Amino acid sequence: MATAIPAVSGQQVEAAAAPPPSSGGGGFGNVSLYVGDLDPTVNESQLYDLFSQVAQVVSVRVCRDQTKRVSLGYAYVNFGNAQDAANALEILNFTQINGKPIRIMFSHRDPTIRKSGLANVFIKNLDASIDNKALHETFAAFGSVLSCKVAIDANGQSKGYGFVRFDQEEGAQNAIKRLNGMLMNDKQVYVGLFFTNIYVKKFSETTTDEDLMKIFGKYGPITSAVVTRDANGKSRCFGFVNFQNPNDAAATVENLNGSSLNDDKQKEAELKAKFEQERNSRFEKLQGANLYLKNLDDSVTDEKLKELFSEFGTITSCKIMLDPQGVSKGSGFVAFSTSVEATRALNAMNGKMIGQKPLYVAVAQRKDERRAQLQAQFAQIRAPSGIAPLPTGMPGFHPGTPRLAPQQLYFGQGTPGLLPPHPPHPAGYGFQQQLLPEMDQTEVLHLIESPDALKRKVAEALDVLHLSAPGSDVGDQLGSLSLNE
Repeated sequence: MATAIPAVSGQQVEAAAAPPPSSGGGGFGNVSLYVGDLDPTVNESQLYDLFSQVAQVVSVRVCRDQTKRVSLGYAYVNFGNAQDAANALEILNFTQINGKPIRIMFSHRDPTIRKSGLANVFIKNLDASIDNKALHETFAAFGSVLSCKVAIDANGQSKGYGFVRFDQEEGAQNAIKRLNGMLMNDKQVYVGLFFTNIYVKKFSETTTDEDLMKIFGKYGPITSAVVTRDANGKSRCFGFVNFQNPNDAAATVENLNGSSLNDDKQKEAELKAKFEQERNSRFEKLQGANLYLKNLDDSVTDEKLKELFSEFGTITSCKIMLDPQGVSKGSGFVAFSTSVEATRALNAMNGKMIGQKPLYVAVAQRKDERRAQLQAQFAQIRAPSGIAPLPTGMPGFHPGTPRLAPQQLYFGQGTPGLLPPHPPHPAGYGFQQQLLPEMDQTEVLHLIESPDALKRKVAEALDVLHLSAPGSDVGDQLGSLSLNE
């Protein structure tokens, strides 16, 4: 959880929400007024008519976009003397034009004055009903207010914070002393000095200067962002971010204080965990009800597959696996509503001729489960003799009857033959014995007919061997065999 607050050092506080008074003090001597918060439809003629009611107007200019020529929402009104300008500000501030109250303050173009940060106050946790005028009336009791603004969103609704600038530092300090922590419209407000530099703490040790720039840069231009580190270069989990614009700094504090700097990473991890949980949940529901098919004829489509299996129960999904060119890979999945229906389909369809090929049907397994199963089997055969007793009751294995030579079938070295009573045992023999009884005749024929499927099967076995017996010569000897013979 990260905390972003104004930096407390006096050297770090440099911000301004509005122009301060001229060197003459209190704005006197300034004949130009800034008029903001204008409705886009307000033009020079309307402003001239309004301000002429107070005093003689020398000039009026609504600032517009150079390309589109649309109003930028503010204007300048010039008078013949400073007293007329001051009177207009006092009388016309917050007057509504085209249904929207305007905001007036003395105009100062010097950027160094605007960045002085003197007598500038930041207020947050404002009630939504408090507007510029209400804020001005509240703070005017502590000194001469030069500018006052409540931050609003694109819909014109208050963001809950604002800025007030006094003509003297004493007025700002009085306002902070008297109003900070007080209730305004039944909401306790924070009132403090304005700022551009914010203090950030409680972020992770992995957060870098670049991370701060990226996260806080969303709120405005940043002049610097530093993670404080100890003598060994280890993060102390706090730092400073300095903005060019004080408004951006204030918006950052309002939006990020109390939030996590690693929200994106956390959200990604949460979404990943949620996806995995949902995936596991779906798989548990389909446990035993989802069938894996292979050795499918190329003519079989999703519709044909559903038609073949629909007699055994309610099919919830049916899919033929396709390559990037849209050609069938010869495998697919059929999911039933219950495991009973799936078992009935497996017993009836496994080995059945579909087109020109015998169909292979088995209960679908996740890849990690299949890998764990093979590793467990290999662990059983790592006895001193290198041979494990063959399990009974496995599909395709019948004790007492001749069996296909495992090495020939497994590596595709020729026509299967019968095993002699006591053959010599090559490296990895016991593991082959474990693998082959699992495969019924349909799957064996599929491997014979499909070199690619055979290579994948061998690769799977070698992978398990290397993982389960690192450093042993069994995996090395099997790995040296060619898959292209």
